Amino acid sequence: MTDLTRSAHTIGDLIARRYSRRDALRGSASAAAMTVVGGSLLAACGGGGGNASPGDPAPIVTATATPTTTTAGNRITIAASATDNGTVTGITYVQVSGAPVTLSATTGGTTSFIAPAVATVSTIVIRVTATDNSGNTGVFDLNVTASPGVLGFAAVAKNRDDRVTIPAGYSIATLVATGDPIAAGTAAYANNGSDGDFTTRIGDHAAGFVYFGLTAAGTGIDVSNSARGLLAISHEGITQAYLHPAGPTAPGGTRPTAEVVKEIEAHGVSIVDAAAAAGNVWSRVQDSALNRRVTPNTAVLLNGAVKGTANLQTAFSTDGTAGRGTIGNAQLGATGWGTAIAGEEKWARYFRRPPASDDARRTAKELTALRRYGITGTDGLYGWATAAAAGSQYARWDAQATGSGAPADYRNEPNQFGWVIEVDPYDKAASVRKRTSLGRFAHAGLLAYPAIVGVKPGVYMTDGGQDEYLYKFVSNTAWASADAAATDRMAIGDKYLDTGTLYVAKFAADGTGSWVPLTFGQNGLDAANTTFSFTDQADVLVHARLAGDVLQATKMDRPQGLAANMATGEIVLALNGNDARNAANTNPANPRAYVDPPSAQVGNRNGHVLRIKETGTTEATAFTWDVYAFGAGADLDATNINVSALDATNDFSGPEGIGFAKPGNPAGTSSPLMFIRTDDAAYRDVTNNQMLVGLGGGLVGDNGTAAAKTINNSGTEQATRLGKPPVPAALRRFLVGPNEAAITGVDTSPDGRTLFVNVQHPGETGSAAAPTSNWPANQSGAAAGVRPRSATIVIQRTDGGIIGL
Repeated sequence: MTDLTRSAHTIGDLIARRYSRRDALRGSASAAAMTVVGGSLLAACGGGGGNASPGDPAPIVTATATPTTTTAGNRITIAASATDNGTVTGITYVQVSGAPVTLSATTGGTTSFIAPAVATVSTIVIRVTATDNSGNTGVFDLNVTASPGVLGFAAVAKNRDDRVTIPAGYSIATLVATGDPIAAGTAAYANNGSDGDFTTRIGDHAAGFVYFGLTAAGTGIDVSNSARGLLAISHEGITQAYLHPAGPTAPGGTRPTAEVVKEIEAHGVSIVDAAAAAGNVWSRVQDSALNRRVTPNTAVLLNGAVKGTANLQTAFSTDGTAGRGTIGNAQLGATGWGTAIAGEEKWARYFRRPPASDDARRTAKELTALRRYGITGTDGLYGWATAAAAGSQYARWDAQATGSGAPADYRNEPNQFGWVIEVDPYDKAASVRKRTSLGRFAHAGLLAYPAIVGVKPGVYMTDGGQDEYLYKFVSNTAWASADAAATDRMAIGDKYLDTGTLYVAKFAADGTGSWVPLTFGQNGLDAANTTFSFTDQADVLVHARLAGDVLQATKMDRPQGLAANMATGEIVLALNGNDARNAANTNPANPRAYVDPPSAQVGNRNGHVLRIKETGTTEATAFTWDVYAFGAGADLDATNINVSALDATNDFSGPEGIGFAKPGNPAGTSSPLMFIRTDDAAYRDVTNNQMLVGLGGGLVGDNGTAAAKTINNSGTEQATRLGKPPVPAALRRFLVGPNEAAITGVDTSPDGRTLFVNVQHPGETGSAAAPTSNWPANQSGAAAGVRPRSATIVIQRTDGGIIGL
């Protein structure tokens, strides 16, 4: 196993620092602040210090700051000069009081710093000292007043332009895109359908994203480094039309093997080394030894409570302990011990299982499970089982019961998918694990809650289908801080993720909720159950959806990404929408059913964003909740649809993901910036998908007595809990994407100066001959006819300040 040398900053150090720093600065730190640099500066020669010899005066120092008034996260530049009767030999800078800042230089004619975040007014004093050839010193104290501030960008207008639109004062660049090479000797991507070998190229449909810091040389771990890191990217799917010269083919009903291999390998996860050069210009390190692809063909270990059971036995793994690869991956997260976890969401669609012929071979229990998970495709989405070449890597996609029984065929292959996978981004040789104790469903959202010493780690997960559920896994083992610095990180994953309890959420109308355990033998999860006869705990986990049905969990409006606001401890969840919702089947947490023209479809067309506050730690079995914001067009009914009073600067539809700025910089402190991304079809007649930035995200219960809200769905009333509506000063549109694209994964550099954003499937309905987008090639100019590509972009402020402030 490769072991990277870890720098002085470990993940555990930063977690501990976050809590100790927040405690120490609780009254003076916030995520956004207004900073005012005093126009009348205090000259300190004689009054503020310095020294001089008799008859030899000290240097006279002057200093100015630009700008003089700014918001937190902006860069303040100080220019200083000095005059003397002799020679000035040097000028130095030091902070003497106020909220801590980091000076870009401590000597010379200029320095700068990023304005800090504060909760109350605070004065920052920078002392400028000049020294002359006689050793005399003159001093000039520069006072900077900081106070709480606001979002620092103008809202981007809704649009349907085929490019990424960002606020004035920001720059955009493409960092990596579908097909880019990540191995020495792999050719540049031609983007004409001729390229192959996606085991050494970036996959398609960039979804989840996490930044893992590296040392400057790329040989060690430094989670605080903002200039070099590993990009962990999950690949949710492919745009098949653009991967081949003239689109996919199937002569005689048989798929060419080369096409099938390319399509399979374009799925999975990419680990990519990237570094910033002078001017904070980012690029991938193509020949890095850490670059890695995990594809659906990569060997994986099956760990946890289902390992070795009959549910997982196939012709490839007759003992049910090994599998191959991962597919349909959505949100990607980071653990407290430095690994990446990714959920398998859209996996069921790839399997061939024609019901007309296969149903007769199945038991009633098998059919219940197959139908509940949607494994009913006659040929599978792309017909991979019909590849011209023979081999189990193709046959596995045929889930029919064709042999004498498992494990003679691949009837159980679908049971090897729908899990959470774990990958060590820092160790290319470490085996990939599937963590079966976390349950099997369509894993859309995934949050490993930041570990706290003495508390059992929790992982929050969503099932991304309509009317599906919110889950939580709680480890059996309390967190030990030493594990943050472990070198065998996958062994630490075994420790915390292989044994524990899986829960499902139930929401009540009074704003409370409960976590109900999916435990065999409890609450009807047993062999006597008439809905589904569970044989043991492994059976419960493999069929978690059916267990949720039995427990009468709350059916949610397509739950997607979720994230933790570490300033409040609350969890924020995106609900994408639900076309199956109607007035008769609403519930308190999913209360709307309406028509959003021009569609005549009744449902929750625009989705919403929900907040959860545990009654204690991740170990709690009860919580409170409310709705942060209901998605809607600004022009829709304010009483029952646009309940959150959104306007043209922040109306949205189809929230897909949530993220927060990292702790440790002004954007990630007591009111951390929140990033809401959309993957929507209902509002595309008005605007392409977008990302909004919010200030803090509020608190559960912040609407006081107005929290109790009744929605009238065409005469049928539904009680819900409404948070304080987010005004434009606290939530506004930051970005609009290109044609037919979703805005998916997002993360920032630790210093908050670089924002990484995934843009997925631009031009998804086009063809090789007639692409419906030309992005990202057209971002900086005309690119007619060029095929679109999913990509990770870098957004920065042109003045080097903190994103969003």
